[in-house]
Amino acid sequence: MALIIQKYGGTSVGSIAHISAVAEKIISLRALGHQLVIVVSAMAGETDRLVQLAQALSATPHPREFDVLLSTGEQVAIALLSLALLSRGCAACSYTGAQVHIRTDSAHNKARILGIDSTKIQADLAAGKVVVVAGFQGKDDAGNITTLGRGGSDTTAVALAAALNADECQVYTDVDGVYTTDPRVVADARKMPTVTVEEMLEMASNGAKVMQSRAVEFAGRHNVPVRVLSSFQEGTGTLIVNNEANMQHRAVSSIAFNRDEAKLALHGIPDQPGVAAAILTPLSDAHIEVDMIVQTMSGEGTIDLAFTVHKRDFAVALIILEDVAKALKAKALMSDQYVAKLALIGVGMRSHAGIASQMFQVLGREGINIQLISTSEIKITVIIHQKYVEQAVRALHDAFQLAVETETEGAAEGC
Repeated sequence: MALIIQKYGGTSVGSIAHISAVAEKIISLRALGHQLVIVVSAMAGETDRLVQLAQALSATPHPREFDVLLSTGEQVAIALLSLALLSRGCAACSYTGAQVHIRTDSAHNKARILGIDSTKIQADLAAGKVVVVAGFQGKDDAGNITTLGRGGSDTTAVALAAALNADECQVYTDVDGVYTTDPRVVADARKMPTVTVEEMLEMASNGAKVMQSRAVEFAGRHNVPVRVLSSFQEGTGTLIVNNEANMQHRAVSSIAFNRDEAKLALHGIPDQPGVAAAILTPLSDAHIEVDMIVQTMSGEGTIDLAFTVHKRDFAVALIILEDVAKALKAKALMSDQYVAKLALIGVGMRSHAGIASQMFQVLGREGINIQLISTSEIKITVIIHQKYVEQAVRALHDAFQLAVETETEGAAEGC
């Protein structure tokens, strides 16, 4: 008997028919003797509907009340799934994040999980019940409802798997695994049977929508095995592995991209200790995540500092930086909301030279200008104009032959 955590996304529970299908899947697995904890997102489109309601009243909804509103979507979904299970004779009980004491910090709309009290869940599992938990939410130490940001149900599932020492965390979504890139952009994108935590973390943080980056980070830190599966078709999906000792890797395994980026740059600021902190600390205090930081010399005694933020944070970041620019007597503050981030990813880059050169040659032949560049051991990231994203992805996917399956990958499917 195994303890399995399953997470079902919004499309998986997007209608009564889909909820009924999920209930049947759960009952079939329960019949094999497994203990099950099910994490559920809001029904497809529901969170967007709630956001629109809030924004009809305020362009910038109060963060605490916004979380109170957004958390209701998952409450509807867990109740409906529990009703579906109970009507089929399967003992089940639903809980909100607060009810099972998923404790978070107080960063409303993007809270982080600090701890989970699994006592209530363990008692229900011991009593033979299927436990259905609302994803995406928790409560802070003051008792306020908090939400974990888009894709937060993934983090809920992985955190529960870690807290309960589960045998596997299965993430059910509308795709049947992790692909070399978005198959809607590249028709011959290939499903990968396995991917490392490192690679999946880079993919998630660079725009891949399969899993939230915090969830992948949590899985790696707590050694939680995660499998990405389709709610609508059978298959082995993609296993995200923490131990890569016995794996062989091509230089580039995947291409991720994100259109929801904005670029900000301060020009002609003093070249002196502490200036970067003076710029980035106010953004951090506002819970704005900064990426792709590039500093260059711009003249005698001055530097330029450019970086990217998520487009949803652009307006607030710009207001903050206007004050910072005045305080530092910057020559100019520049911004661009029409950029995209594109990343080549692969743990095999550690042992392969010339990947960056080949990437830049491909983009050059396509007439695509690179605005910013950032590299790490397993990733090369560039910022380009939004309109060139799909062209760039297709060209790079072809150049690095990502559609071609290797013998090692084919064998891994049976693992």
